Amino acid sequence: MAIRTQGLHHVTAIAGNPQRNVDFYARTLGLRLVKTTVNFDQPSVYHLYYGDDAGRPGTIMTFFPWNDVAAGRHGTGQATTTAFSVPANSIGWWQDHLAEVEVRTSRITTRDDEDTLTFTDPDGLTIALVAHKQADPRNPWDTPLIPGEHAIRGLHSVTLSVSQEDATAEMLTDGLGLTFLHQDDNRLRFAAGDGGPGALVDVLVTPDAPSGLVAGGTVHHVAWRVPDDATQQAWREELVGKGVQVTEILDRQYFHSIYFREPGGTLLEVATDDIGFTADEPLLELGRALKLPPWLEPDRDQIAAGLAKLDLPDENNPEVAEKLAAR
Repeated sequence: MAIRTQGLHHVTAIAGNPQRNVDFYARTLGLRLVKTTVNFDQPSVYHLYYGDDAGRPGTIMTFFPWNDVAAGRHGTGQATTTAFSVPANSIGWWQDHLAEVEVRTSRITTRDDEDTLTFTDPDGLTIALVAHKQADPRNPWDTPLIPGEHAIRGLHSVTLSVSQEDATAEMLTDGLGLTFLHQDDNRLRFAAGDGGPGALVDVLVTPDAPSGLVAGGTVHHVAWRVPDDATQQAWREELVGKGVQVTEILDRQYFHSIYFREPGGTLLEVATDDIGFTADEPLLELGRALKLPPWLEPDRDQIAAGLAKLDLPDENNPEVAEKLAAR
C-alpha cells in the first residue's frame, strides 16, 4: 500500500429537526457550527457542519437534517458509534453537564486505558466521549456553556459494525493503510499513522445482529483524510485497480471527495484537506449565513424559502471574536 490516510476527516449522519440538531451539537456539546449549506444532491435539505474553531479535518461532524425523517436501524454494515476526544480529567465534568441538561448517559467505562461516556443524541445516534491517555493537542472551541478546559478536541474514533471481519480488515489495512493494533473479544482496533485521537477505528463483529438501515439517527458515511487532489487521484486509481467500485472525484466545495463501500457495507469517503471552510466566508463568520456552491446560486431564493430559519448560537459576539483573533 503506497498511500495511507492520516486519519478521520469527518463523519456524516442523518438527523431529524434541524433546529434540534443545532441545539444539541452547538449548544449541548459545544461544537462550532462552521458551515450552513445544503445537501448538494438534494438542496431542499440543510447540510450542517460542526467542528473546532475552523472546522479542521479530524474535528468535523456533519448532518443532513430532514424534518419527519423515518428512524433508521442500528446494525451491521454501518458505523454505529461516533466518538469524540475530551481531556483526560473531563469525563466526570461531562457526566454532570449532560445530567444537568437531561441527557441520559451510560456509566463511565474503561477500555484501552481510555475512559468512555456513551449516550444518544435526540435522533438516537450513538455518541461517545473518550478521554485518551495520550494528550490531545488540538485547540477546542470555547463557549459559555462548555469551557475550553473540558471542551471536545475533535473526533476520537468510529466503530464499524460488521457480520464478518476479514474483508473489512483487509480494506482498512490494504485499502486505507491503517495498522491493526489488537483484538479485544469481538472488537478489533486499527489506527492510521501513529494512532491516537482522530486516527482510530474499531471493528465490532456481531454476526447475529440485524443489518443496519441508514435513515434517521444513523451514520451515512465515514470520511478519511488525504492531503491534496493529486494524492486523491492516485489513491482512486489504486482502489480501482484492486477492483473497488469508486465514484468519480466530486467537488464538495470545501474538499474534494471519492466514495466507495468497504466489504462489510459501510460507505466510506476519502476527502482532501487542502481547501477548508474559509473558502467562501471569513473565519469569524463561519456558519452564520447560508452558503451555496456556484451551480446552486441561481436558485438561492427558492432554496432559502424552503429551509426552516435556524436560531444559531451567537458566535460573533466581541468576546468570542477577541478569542479567535488571538489564536
